[in-house]
Amino acid sequence: MIRALCAAVLLTACSLSAAAPTPAPAPTSPPKAATLPGGNCTAMTAPPPQSAPPTSVNTLRQAYFCVLDNYYSGPAMDPKALLKSALAAYTQDLMRRGADRADLQLPALTGNRDTDWAAFAKVLGTGDPAALRAAITGMVAGLHDNHARWVRPAPPPQGGPTGTGIVGVSAEQGPQLDPAARPPLFITRVLPGSPAAKAGIRAGDIIVKVNGVPAFIGDTVNQGILDAFASGTVRLTLKRPTTGRTRTVELKEGPVTRPPQVATSKRLGDGVAYVQLPGFFEGAADQVIAKLQGKPKAVVLDLRGNGGGSPREVTRLLGAFAHGKVTSYFCPLEGDCAPNRTDDSVPLLGLRLVVLTDRGCASACEDFSAAVKGHGLGTLVGTRTAGAVSGPSDGYLLDDGSVLLLPKVRHLGPAREIIDTIGVPVDHHAPMTALDLATGRDPGVAKALSLL
Repeated sequence: MIRALCAAVLLTACSLSAAAPTPAPAPTSPPKAATLPGGNCTAMTAPPPQSAPPTSVNTLRQAYFCVLDNYYSGPAMDPKALLKSALAAYTQDLMRRGADRADLQLPALTGNRDTDWAAFAKVLGTGDPAALRAAITGMVAGLHDNHARWVRPAPPPQGGPTGTGIVGVSAEQGPQLDPAARPPLFITRVLPGSPAAKAGIRAGDIIVKVNGVPAFIGDTVNQGILDAFASGTVRLTLKRPTTGRTRTVELKEGPVTRPPQVATSKRLGDGVAYVQLPGFFEGAADQVIAKLQGKPKAVVLDLRGNGGGSPREVTRLLGAFAHGKVTSYFCPLEGDCAPNRTDDSVPLLGLRLVVLTDRGCASACEDFSAAVKGHGLGTLVGTRTAGAVSGPSDGYLLDDGSVLLLPKVRHLGPAREIIDTIGVPVDHHAPMTALDLATGRDPGVAKALSLL
């Protein structure tokens, strides 16, 4: 499943991966893949080539047919809706650049995907590359699917990743800021040695304004502030919760070092182990299981901020806590749902389990949490999960080297319940506050220990 935190991570070098299928090793030549019907997009079997032609009208054509042929509900979609979303985004991009065209309007469409595309392409003519990129983005956004993305891979920056170093905020909800978030907006994680760390920014600092714009408009978080972090320089008005001091800091992107994704652990005393898992990356389940071989009586598994990963890692880790259980279902548009089951080759640990979740727990993290709750394998503490678990995505290569990520199936929980857009509710509400972070308190861990 897609790691869904890229938009909220605030790094220019944010990575986005589809965990089904597992990415192949880097090729020595551009990947070869079987041509799919309709739009000539190709199923991804390796990373995209590092050089490719610019985005063209043909790229948009490929994306259009690729969605209709391969997206979960593509075969049943009205192609007119896709073309409407595409042209709306195309014209908006032109208008922003003062380049609108008097002859550019949506032609009469019939609902026949081939004749409609021919009429649409005639209106576009040779097309404007920047507006065509906007059109593909708008067409995919029109699907309203948190696991459907259009990605244009960029070569790694010389000298390594760059960014501000702010890699977590309190209002994270999968790929956006949480519309249900309550004030204040505060920083939850800063990378050591990053520009933010060097500027004295700490976890718990409250973001009052971004480039002079309030983080909240009334009680609603301002989604537009994310755009400010993409400009290379951002001005933050911050409040330190322990002192009440307010200051303004101008941050410029600089080199950052992202630590590798690994499970970390510590003992909380009295036979309770604490394991933090930042994602369901390849090998994640075995890392967690290895941390629990010292025979603790219980484990607090911290999945806060876990943006997801591989469904295979989910079923393997669940296999350490139960056997013979259906963990979730993957359902096509038509036909029977395919059950996912615990990996019963994993020895049972026999431990009491408390899982810490928050709105940053998305995708595969929600898959795991729903199974724990649905089968009574443990207790959930923290806040409701993100509700960003529409279904695992497959990648499709377009002729400009970009990639469409499209789910073929829909995810349902172990009782066939819909979790996408809703999230998994916790058993005990224990949100983290700015003051908690600033003073080193952890209400989630405290509640977990009280339950154990």
